[in-house]
Amino acid sequence: MQAIRNVFRGAWSSAERLEDRTVLITGANTGIGKETAIDLAKRGAKVIMACRDMERAQAAVKEVIEISGSENVVCMKLDLADSKSIREFAEAVNKGEPKLNILINNAGVMVCPYGKTADGFEMQIGVNHFGHFLLTNLLIGLIKRSAPARIVTVSSMAHSWGSINLEDINSEKSYDKKGAYSQSKLANVLFTRSLAHKLEGTGVTTYSLHPGVVQTDLWRHLSGPQQFVMKMVSPFTKSSSQGAQTSIYCAVEPSLGKESGGYYSDCAPANCSAAGKDDVLAQKFWDLSCEMLSVTWE
Repeated sequence: MQAIRNVFRGAWSSAERLEDRTVLITGANTGIGKETAIDLAKRGAKVIMACRDMERAQAAVKEVIEISGSENVVCMKLDLADSKSIREFAEAVNKGEPKLNILINNAGVMVCPYGKTADGFEMQIGVNHFGHFLLTNLLIGLIKRSAPARIVTVSSMAHSWGSINLEDINSEKSYDKKGAYSQSKLANVLFTRSLAHKLEGTGVTTYSLHPGVVQTDLWRHLSGPQQFVMKMVSPFTKSSSQGAQTSIYCAVEPSLGKESGGYYSDCAPANCSAAGKDDVLAQKFWDLSCEMLSVTWE
């Protein structure tokens, strides 16, 4: 029903300008990350595209500059599967940027075969959650000094099929790639909720979102039959540009300036799962994340 209602609701659009603002987008060299970069560059923001593959990143920067007409776009190397890379990246941003007004935690991996990050985390929870948790932690001082500021984390409706396995967060006892993906997307929702509590009164607000079923290269790990199903439903899926709209909405919509910790879909507030609203679980998972990354929050 929601999908049908959304078809008839007018597309969201905003003329909001972002001159004198700095935006950082992870995984910005492809898909909805790149489309988000194009839109925010058009609005006059300085855009930092944080990408793992610098060759692809440089090609994407050229494209973003060409389409947006803004020269104020750079790329920097960031591998979210390696805490050393995250720390080096954050140090460079903290030294080189006087402000950071919008952080968009967009990068992600989806239903991949079992693998581990450089730090020994299961790849999906490692990149989709732990990498962004650490990155946000290392940049939070700069973000607070830049308030009003926003932290936007791309989740998925798949979070509602997920549960957080606090006893086996890295799926070492058993691995189900869809289950691990859903767990990582629920982690994004809980992270956003906890972060909102932690940042109350700082002028920094947080948002998580479902971008829609988007045609992206995240599908590359789907099996043959799953790929076939996605091709069949592709007329009903979103392009990357359409998929980026809710990220852009959470980043710029003026009416959200006083909202924090919520979950959004189709450029509107949406319902997240019961687990996504569980503050006891959120706190336990926050503590576990801090412990596993050896970080504290001010």
